[in-house]
Amino acid sequence: MRRKHRIAIVAASAIGWTVPGLALASPVDLGESAAARCASLSRLVLPDTTIESTILVPARPTQQTIAGEVPGYPSFCRVVARVRSSPGSDIGIELWLPAQGWTGVFHGNGSGGFGGTFALGYSGMAEGLRRGFATATTDAGTAPATPLEGDALIGQPRRWRDWGRLSTHVMTTTGKVLTSAFYGTDVRRSYYTGCSTGGQMGLIEALYYPEDYDGILVGAPVIDRTWGHAAVLWDYAAANRQPGHLLSEPKLRLINQAALAACWRQGHALAGDRFIMDPMSCQFDPQVLQCTGGASDTCLTEAEVATARAFYTGPTDSEGEPSFFGWLPGSEMPDTFGWSFLQNQTDNQPAFGGLFKWVFGADWDWNGFDFDRDMPTVDARLDAIVNDATRGSLAGYARRGGKLIVFHGLADTLVPPGQSVAFFERQAEQMGGAGQLADNARLFLAPGMMHCGGGTGPDAFNSTLGIPPRPPSADPQHDLFSALIAWTEREEAPDRITATRFSVENPGSIEMQRPLCPWPLRAVYRGVGSTQAASSFRCEAPPLAGSGQRR
Repeated sequence: MRRKHRIAIVAASAIGWTVPGLALASPVDLGESAAARCASLSRLVLPDTTIESTILVPARPTQQTIAGEVPGYPSFCRVVARVRSSPGSDIGIELWLPAQGWTGVFHGNGSGGFGGTFALGYSGMAEGLRRGFATATTDAGTAPATPLEGDALIGQPRRWRDWGRLSTHVMTTTGKVLTSAFYGTDVRRSYYTGCSTGGQMGLIEALYYPEDYDGILVGAPVIDRTWGHAAVLWDYAAANRQPGHLLSEPKLRLINQAALAACWRQGHALAGDRFIMDPMSCQFDPQVLQCTGGASDTCLTEAEVATARAFYTGPTDSEGEPSFFGWLPGSEMPDTFGWSFLQNQTDNQPAFGGLFKWVFGADWDWNGFDFDRDMPTVDARLDAIVNDATRGSLAGYARRGGKLIVFHGLADTLVPPGQSVAFFERQAEQMGGAGQLADNARLFLAPGMMHCGGGTGPDAFNSTLGIPPRPPSADPQHDLFSALIAWTEREEAPDRITATRFSVENPGSIEMQRPLCPWPLRAVYRGVGSTQAASSFRCEAPPLAGSGQRR
């Protein structure tokens, strides 16, 4: 019997229906205490599934953070389970079930990097719990890998497939069964949220499992997985293969200031801002900083110019033609996942280099990697396993009425924002134009924001990332998760989202706000009013919309 059919039978049995021949614990008695109902889930018998633990977690009070007051969450039943449906597969699932006040909603959350942990889903789960949702996450089936290190997956192609395609669907179907068993009734609506690898997982759900979720919110989705890792390797090699190519933090700040000035002169940035509003339209060549005399922190050597250019262009072939995307002007900051991170080693290899060991073995040496020669080998081995987001259509998701929101920071240096634009261009072409696509899917590009948050631009606009917007996150004008819910349940399409930047010096106070506009529109200053106020901007179409770069 196919797995999804077995799950459907178990779901029916879990709420009290009789299915001959199926071993299943008695349905939950809703008259029991929350602790007793939680404990009873440990006796639930599901195909291929082990319930490892169930425990009632007490409520958490409101806390104070740099962004102001963050609400707590109610008491919940925490369930940890593992699904082993075939040899080599071992998908971990964590589920939080509100002890009281469940709204009938199931909320799935994604992972990050190579996965291997539940923790990357916790901020989204906490937000879901506050809204009265049953909320789940997965380790992507890759433990004991960690988000930054995938060496533990060498020689395990089934786990690559779980990571690239299957684990989120398994989390969703199993999580819904457990939810129905706990409450004694079916899930009425489902939402998904995730960023980075979690963003990829959400796109896979929309493209291949359109019935799983009514609304999906993803950030910085990894779309072309193999070339995404290749781009990080390209940067690391540019900075480390030869002496003198590393860019120091003072040099990174120098490049960043020069890029800001160049884009300001071209009309793609505002004077006084520390970020670029429209970096995709800005032209900047770091050669303008090349030293004419001796080397110093006020100029770039020829080798440093070459490194900066490599970061902007992204991987190129032996003829100098682009193979993938590069980073945009304004992304040069020495931040957590900024250009400094791209130059440094992680576990004695380039960041996320473990993926290449899956193909070439544990002794793989980054220094001998030839992009023209070796990337065809990587794609031949992994493309059909981890690159499903480069294929498929949103048409099926649109037909069933699903809503998809994608957001991407324009200063991202782990997942190129041009990749998200190219994805929307491709989907628009398949579905009859951007207007048709916008009925069910919208993309918001966030100036100055780095990977899933951070950077110099306003990055508080998504409550599931642990940075609550202001006003409170329940306002769909300021929070993408609330906007997704309003769009899904009331057909209130998001035409504009206000992003907030909080002050570091004065915790809880607002430094500035700017609107995010649905692609291909962009925010443009009206010419009057404070540039720190969102009301001083309007959304309008650029002269030429598009990524300007495709693979």
